[in-house]
Amino acid sequence: MSYDFAPLFRSAIGFDRLAQLVDTAAQNPVSPSYPPYNIEKVADSQYMLTMAVAGFGPDDIELTVQDNTLIVAGRVASTQPEREILYRGIARRAFERRFVLADHIVVENANLDNGLLCIAVRHVVPEALKPRRIPISSGTPATVEQATAEQAGADASPATQALPAALQDEATPQPPAMPAPFAGTPQDAAPSRQAA
Repeated sequence: MSYDFAPLFRSAIGFDRLAQLVDTAAQNPVSPSYPPYNIEKVADSQYMLTMAVAGFGPDDIELTVQDNTLIVAGRVASTQPEREILYRGIARRAFERRFVLADHIVVENANLDNGLLCIAVRHVVPEALKPRRIPISSGTPATVEQATAEQAGADASPATQALPAALQDEATPQPPAMPAPFAGTPQDAAPSRQAA
């Protein structure tokens, strides 16, 4: 199944990753059901992922965040003695679950209690993405290079701003030096003035 994202791309910028995410989800319609889990929204920007992992200890479970993907893997320790099981109703097998994280989602901590693995996740909005007012200028249209240069000048520290001024003073041509005063007596200097 394929989706047409042309209407979205007509009015939105930078949603290429969304198209990839939908394509990936469409290619993997069947996902394993073990272990069962819940995803809850705890607050405006906080989420809780709860997985039922009865029989696993903290050393048997590994959490990894890689390329905006949370990977929860459970490994079965092979230290248990072999026993004849007449009926197996408790599924204690190795597993690996992957959860795609949106941009700026941070996994804060994880806790294993009473067979429930609780993973706290939070959405952190960076300062650069918070709303800011854009000044409007008149005259010639601004280019990306000009905006970048102006932003770099505005972000520079006072020490950095002082450096170019100091270098500019060294590069500024100095006026020619005045001739040294005449070393002779005033009478020697008089004939040259009269000739002039």
